[in-house]
Amino acid sequence: MDRDVSAFSNEDAWRLAALSTMGKGELHALFAGERARPWVSAAANAGLPDAQMRLGRMLLSGEGAAQDQAAAFMWFGRAAEQGVAEAHNMLGRCYEGGWGVEQSLVLAAQHYGLAADAGDSWAQYNLGHLYLDGLGVTRDFGRAYRLYSAASEEGHARAMNLVARCFEQGWGVARDATLARAWYRKSAEGGYFRGAYNYATMLAAEGCLAGAAHWFEKALATAPEPTRSAMAEALSKSLHASLRALGLGMHALTGATEGLS
Repeated sequence: MDRDVSAFSNEDAWRLAALSTMGKGELHALFAGERARPWVSAAANAGLPDAQMRLGRMLLSGEGAAQDQAAAFMWFGRAAEQGVAEAHNMLGRCYEGGWGVEQSLVLAAQHYGLAADAGDSWAQYNLGHLYLDGLGVTRDFGRAYRLYSAASEEGHARAMNLVARCFEQGWGVARDATLARAWYRKSAEGGYFRGAYNYATMLAAEGCLAGAAHWFEKALATAPEPTRSAMAEALSKSLHASLRALGLGMHALTGATEGLS
Protein backbone atom coordinates (compact mmCIF):
# COMPACT_ATOMS: atom_id res chain seq x y z
CA MET A 1 0.00 0.00 0.00
CA ASP A 2 1.46 3.30 -1.08
CA ARG A 3 -0.50 5.99 0.73
CA ASP A 4 -0.42 7.46 4.25
CA VAL A 5 -3.15 6.00 6.46
CA SER A 6 -3.81 9.48 7.87
CA ALA A 7 -5.19 10.51 4.48
CA PHE A 8 -8.19 8.19 4.91
CA SER A 9 -11.38 8.28 6.95
CA ASN A 10 -11.25 6.73 10.41
CA GLU A 11 -13.25 3.77 9.14
CA ASP A 12 -10.88 3.13 6.25
CA ALA A 13 -7.82 3.84 8.39
CA TRP A 14 -8.45 0.99 10.80
CA ARG A 15 -9.24 -1.34 7.89
CA LEU A 16 -5.92 -0.44 6.27
CA ALA A 17 -4.10 -1.00 9.55
CA ALA A 18 -5.70 -4.47 9.77
CA LEU A 19 -4.96 -5.26 6.13
CA SER A 20 -1.29 -4.38 6.61
CA THR A 21 -0.95 -7.27 9.09
CA MET A 22 -2.47 -9.89 6.79
CA GLY A 23 -0.69 -12.35 4.56
CA LYS A 24 -1.66 -13.04 0.95
CA GLY A 25 -3.85 -15.99 1.90
CA GLU A 26 -5.79 -13.96 4.44
CA LEU A 27 -6.24 -11.09 1.98
CA HIS A 28 -7.49 -13.44 -0.70
CA ALA A 29 -10.05 -14.99 1.65
CA LEU A 30 -11.20 -11.58 2.87
CA PHE A 31 -11.55 -10.14 -0.62
CA ALA A 32 -13.58 -13.15 -1.73
CA GLY A 33 -16.03 -12.96 1.18
CA GLU A 34 -19.62 -11.73 1.13
CA ARG A 35 -18.72 -8.54 3.04
CA ALA A 36 -15.61 -7.79 1.05
CA ARG A 37 -16.68 -4.50 -0.56
CA PRO A 38 -15.55 -1.95 2.13
CA TRP A 39 -12.26 -3.80 2.65
CA VAL A 40 -11.58 -4.01 -1.07
CA SER A 41 -12.45 -0.36 -1.53
CA ALA A 42 -10.11 0.73 1.25
CA ALA A 43 -7.24 -1.32 -0.13
CA ALA A 44 -7.91 -0.16 -3.69
CA ASN A 45 -7.82 3.49 -2.59
CA ALA A 46 -4.53 2.75 -0.83
CA GLY A 47 -3.05 1.58 -4.16
CA LEU A 48 -3.11 -2.21 -3.78
CA PRO A 49 -3.38 -3.49 -7.39
CA ASP A 50 -5.05 -6.78 -6.46
CA ALA A 51 -7.75 -4.81 -4.67
CA GLN A 52 -8.12 -2.44 -7.61
CA MET A 53 -8.70 -5.42 -9.89
CA ARG A 54 -11.18 -6.98 -7.46
CA LEU A 55 -13.07 -3.71 -7.03
CA GLY A 56 -13.19 -3.22 -10.78
CA ARG A 57 -14.72 -6.65 -11.24
CA MET A 58 -17.24 -6.05 -8.45
CA LEU A 59 -18.31 -2.76 -10.02
CA LEU A 60 -18.50 -4.33 -13.47
CA SER A 61 -20.84 -7.08 -12.32
CA GLY A 62 -22.73 -5.16 -9.64
CA GLU A 63 -21.44 -7.44 -6.90
CA GLY A 64 -21.97 -5.98 -3.43
CA ALA A 65 -23.18 -2.65 -4.81
CA ALA A 66 -24.81 -1.03 -7.82
CA GLN A 67 -23.16 -1.76 -11.15
CA ASP A 68 -20.90 1.06 -12.33
CA GLN A 69 -19.03 0.24 -15.53
CA ALA A 70 -17.33 3.64 -15.75
CA ALA A 71 -15.91 3.25 -12.24
CA ALA A 72 -14.82 -0.31 -13.08
CA PHE A 73 -12.97 0.98 -16.12
CA MET A 74 -11.24 3.59 -13.96
CA TRP A 75 -10.03 1.00 -11.42
CA PHE A 76 -8.75 -1.33 -14.14
CA GLY A 77 -6.86 1.67 -15.50
CA ARG A 78 -5.24 2.32 -12.14
CA ALA A 79 -4.12 -1.29 -11.86
CA ALA A 80 -2.80 -1.18 -15.43
CA GLU A 81 -0.71 1.87 -14.52
CA GLN A 82 1.04 -0.38 -12.02
CA GLY A 83 1.91 -2.89 -14.74
CA VAL A 84 -0.78 -5.49 -14.04
CA ALA A 85 -1.22 -7.52 -17.23
CA GLU A 86 -4.67 -8.75 -16.22
CA ALA A 87 -5.76 -5.13 -15.91
CA HIS A 88 -4.83 -4.45 -19.53
CA ASN A 89 -6.91 -7.47 -20.53
CA MET A 90 -9.89 -6.06 -18.65
CA LEU A 91 -9.38 -2.64 -20.24
CA GLY A 92 -9.43 -4.46 -23.56
CA ARG A 93 -12.73 -6.08 -22.65
CA CYS A 94 -14.17 -2.72 -21.63
CA TYR A 95 -13.12 -1.14 -24.92
CA GLU A 96 -14.40 -4.12 -26.89
CA GLY A 97 -17.76 -4.16 -25.16
CA GLY A 98 -18.17 -0.44 -24.60
CA TRP A 99 -18.32 -1.01 -20.85
CA GLY A 100 -17.94 2.36 -19.13
CA VAL A 101 -16.10 3.83 -22.10
CA GLU A 102 -16.77 4.48 -25.78
CA GLN A 103 -16.32 1.27 -27.75
CA SER A 104 -13.03 1.04 -29.64
CA LEU A 105 -11.86 -2.24 -31.11
CA VAL A 106 -8.52 -0.63 -31.97
CA LEU A 107 -7.88 0.28 -28.33
CA ALA A 108 -9.19 -3.11 -27.25
CA ALA A 109 -6.58 -4.78 -29.46
CA GLN A 110 -3.85 -2.53 -28.08
CA HIS A 111 -4.62 -3.38 -24.46
CA TYR A 112 -5.07 -7.08 -25.24
CA GLY A 113 -1.70 -6.94 -26.97
CA LEU A 114 0.03 -5.49 -23.91
CA ALA A 115 -1.43 -8.19 -21.69
CA ALA A 116 -0.83 -10.95 -24.24
CA ASP A 117 2.83 -9.97 -24.57
CA ALA A 118 3.09 -10.26 -20.78
CA GLY A 119 1.76 -13.83 -20.97
CA ASP A 120 -1.87 -13.33 -19.92
CA SER A 121 -3.74 -16.29 -21.43
CA TRP A 122 -7.14 -14.58 -21.43
CA ALA A 123 -5.69 -11.65 -23.36
CA GLN A 124 -4.10 -14.04 -25.85
CA TYR A 125 -7.47 -15.73 -26.30
CA ASN A 126 -9.36 -12.45 -26.63
CA LEU A 127 -6.82 -10.96 -29.05
CA GLY A 128 -6.97 -14.16 -31.06
CA HIS A 129 -10.67 -13.53 -31.67
CA LEU A 130 -9.96 -10.05 -33.01
CA TYR A 131 -7.37 -11.36 -35.44
CA LEU A 132 -9.62 -14.25 -36.46
CA ASP A 133 -12.46 -11.87 -37.37
CA GLY A 134 -10.42 -8.82 -38.38
CA LEU A 135 -11.88 -6.57 -35.68
CA GLY A 136 -9.73 -3.56 -34.81
CA VAL A 137 -6.79 -5.24 -36.54
CA THR A 138 -6.02 -6.63 -39.98
CA ARG A 139 -7.44 -10.12 -40.24
CA ASP A 140 -4.66 -12.66 -39.71
CA PHE A 141 -5.53 -16.34 -39.25
CA GLY A 142 -1.91 -17.23 -38.58
CA ARG A 143 -1.65 -14.70 -35.77
CA ALA A 144 -4.95 -15.92 -34.32
CA TYR A 145 -3.72 -19.51 -34.34
CA ARG A 146 -0.46 -18.55 -32.62
CA LEU A 147 -2.30 -16.60 -29.94
CA TYR A 148 -4.71 -19.46 -29.27
CA SER A 149 -1.75 -21.83 -29.12
CA ALA A 150 0.07 -19.63 -26.61
CA ALA A 151 -3.02 -19.50 -24.39
CA SER A 152 -3.45 -23.27 -24.72
CA GLU A 153 0.07 -23.81 -23.44
CA GLU A 154 -1.08 -22.09 -20.24
CA GLY A 155 -3.98 -24.56 -19.90
CA HIS A 156 -6.71 -22.32 -21.34
CA ALA A 157 -9.45 -24.81 -22.27
CA ARG A 158 -11.40 -22.35 -24.42
CA ALA A 159 -8.31 -21.55 -26.44
CA MET A 160 -7.73 -25.29 -26.94
CA ASN A 161 -11.14 -25.50 -28.60
CA LEU A 162 -10.12 -22.71 -31.00
CA VAL A 163 -6.78 -24.39 -31.76
CA ALA A 164 -8.84 -27.43 -32.73
CA ARG A 165 -11.08 -25.28 -34.93
CA CYS A 166 -8.01 -23.86 -36.64
CA PHE A 167 -6.78 -27.36 -37.45
CA GLU A 168 -10.25 -28.46 -38.53
CA GLN A 169 -10.85 -25.46 -40.80
CA GLY A 170 -7.29 -24.73 -41.90
CA TRP A 171 -7.25 -21.28 -40.26
CA GLY A 172 -3.61 -20.16 -40.18
CA VAL A 173 -2.35 -23.74 -40.19
CA ALA A 174 -2.61 -26.79 -42.44
CA ARG A 175 -5.80 -28.78 -41.99
CA ASP A 176 -5.28 -31.81 -39.79
CA ALA A 177 -8.33 -33.74 -38.53
CA THR A 178 -6.21 -35.85 -36.19
CA LEU A 179 -4.80 -32.80 -34.41
CA ALA A 180 -8.24 -31.16 -34.37
CA ARG A 181 -9.64 -34.22 -32.64
CA ALA A 182 -6.78 -34.26 -30.11
CA TRP A 183 -7.25 -30.57 -29.25
CA TYR A 184 -11.01 -30.90 -28.95
CA ARG A 185 -10.42 -33.72 -26.50
CA LYS A 186 -8.01 -31.59 -24.47
CA SER A 187 -10.56 -28.79 -24.36
CA ALA A 188 -13.29 -31.22 -23.33
CA GLU A 189 -11.12 -32.73 -20.61
CA GLY A 190 -10.37 -29.19 -19.47
CA GLY A 191 -14.08 -28.71 -18.78
CA TYR A 192 -15.10 -26.46 -21.66
CA PHE A 193 -18.59 -27.27 -22.94
CA ARG A 194 -17.92 -26.29 -26.56
CA GLY A 195 -14.81 -28.45 -26.62
CA ALA A 196 -16.85 -31.34 -25.24
CA TYR A 197 -19.59 -30.83 -27.82
CA ASN A 198 -17.17 -30.60 -30.73
CA TYR A 199 -15.21 -33.63 -29.56
CA ALA A 200 -18.46 -35.58 -29.20
CA THR A 201 -19.47 -34.54 -32.71
CA MET A 202 -16.25 -35.97 -34.12
CA LEU A 203 -16.71 -39.19 -32.16
CA ALA A 204 -20.25 -39.54 -33.45
CA ALA A 205 -19.02 -39.09 -37.02
CA GLU A 206 -16.52 -41.88 -36.39
CA GLY A 207 -19.30 -44.18 -35.13
CA CYS A 208 -18.14 -44.11 -31.48
CA LEU A 209 -21.62 -43.50 -30.11
CA ALA A 210 -20.95 -44.41 -26.48
CA GLY A 211 -18.05 -41.98 -26.30
CA ALA A 212 -20.04 -39.34 -28.15
CA ALA A 213 -22.98 -39.68 -25.74
CA HIS A 214 -20.63 -39.29 -22.76
CA TRP A 215 -19.18 -36.02 -24.03
CA PHE A 216 -22.52 -34.69 -25.29
CA GLU A 217 -23.86 -35.22 -21.76
CA LYS A 218 -20.88 -33.33 -20.35
CA ALA A 219 -21.49 -30.48 -22.77
CA LEU A 220 -25.21 -30.27 -22.00
CA ALA A 221 -24.56 -30.37 -18.26
CA THR A 222 -22.19 -27.39 -18.32
CA ALA A 223 -23.39 -25.22 -21.22
CA PRO A 224 -25.30 -22.05 -20.31
CA GLU A 225 -28.63 -21.11 -21.84
CA PRO A 226 -29.53 -20.57 -24.61
CA THR A 227 -26.56 -22.59 -25.90
CA ARG A 228 -27.66 -25.71 -24.02
CA SER A 229 -31.10 -25.66 -25.65
CA ALA A 230 -29.53 -25.13 -29.08
CA MET A 231 -27.25 -28.12 -28.52
CA ALA A 232 -30.16 -30.26 -27.36
CA GLU A 233 -32.19 -29.19 -30.40
CA ALA A 234 -29.37 -30.22 -32.75
CA LEU A 235 -28.98 -33.56 -31.00
CA SER A 236 -32.70 -34.24 -31.21
CA LYS A 237 -32.26 -34.31 -35.00
CA SER A 238 -29.34 -36.75 -34.96
CA LEU A 239 -29.32 -39.74 -37.30
CA HIS A 240 -28.55 -41.92 -34.27
CA ALA A 241 -31.46 -42.93 -32.03
CA SER A 242 -29.40 -42.89 -28.82
CA LEU A 243 -28.23 -39.34 -29.47
CA ARG A 244 -31.72 -38.21 -30.48
CA ALA A 245 -33.00 -39.54 -27.18
CA LEU A 246 -30.31 -37.62 -25.32
CA GLY A 247 -31.27 -34.38 -27.02
CA LEU A 248 -35.01 -34.91 -26.53
CA GLY A 249 -34.46 -35.78 -22.89
CA MET A 250 -32.56 -32.55 -22.31
CA HIS A 251 -35.32 -30.60 -24.05
CA ALA A 252 -37.87 -32.15 -21.71
CA LEU A 253 -35.71 -31.38 -18.66
CA THR A 254 -35.16 -27.78 -19.74
CA GLY A 255 -38.86 -27.30 -20.32
CA ALA A 256 -39.72 -28.67 -16.88
CA THR A 257 -37.14 -26.40 -15.25
CA GLU A 258 -38.41 -23.33 -17.08
CA GLY A 259 -41.95 -24.14 -15.99
CA LEU A 260 -40.86 -23.91 -12.33
CA SER A 261 -39.16 -20.53 -12.65
